[in-house]
Amino acid sequence: MRTKTLYRRDGERIGISRFPNFHKSGSIAGMKRLYYGKNALLIRCGRWIYNVSSEPEIYYNLAH
Repeated sequence: MRTKTLYRRDGERIGISRFPNFHKSGSIAGMKRLYYGKNALLIRCGRWIYNVSSEPEIYYNLAH
């Protein structure tokens, strides 16, 4: 499963903590299948993976 990475300082700047998240050790495939949907836009920031599907510009504006 594909995710993009965001540095912590950038995550704090955009307020990444307001989005639904799960720990990096969790199953991306399982979370997409059970909760977020197969087209969810996920970003890893620190030890957490965030679902930013409600604001896709965050995902698409990342260079990585």
